[in-house]
Amino acid sequence: MELQISDGIVRGVRGADAPMTGLAVQARTIANFLPLLCARSGVKIVHNSDRNYIGIRFETKAAGPVVLEMPTDGQPYRLVQEFIDPDKYGRTEVELRRFPQIYKPQGIAHITAEFLRVNGFLRAS
Repeated sequence: MELQISDGIVRGVRGADAPMTGLAVQARTIANFLPLLCARSGVKIVHNSDRNYIGIRFETKAAGPVVLEMPTDGQPYRLVQEFIDPDKYGRTEVELRRFPQIYKPQGIAHITAEFLRVNGFLRAS
């Protein structure tokens, strides 16, 4: 499943409607290399034009949504935990990890999956 966010409106996209940019293809490739543990968490590709990134969203039971943000402007990839409601400081997200865009899709999938597993975001149950 892929989601597209534009002007605050979220809609599902499938097949020919899905963006075919290089970064979108890379996000799909990374998602295909994720282990089953990640796939069970409800992985979705997110095309967020409001915040200028394409990402992979994990619906974790332990901590809510976590997104691997792949910025379209060449910035490093970020693994971000999104909050449903702002915290006491008014933040709506917290950056968990950052890494450069030098890794192949298999490496990005491995780094992301291991970080989520080791830090308790994903559970085998």
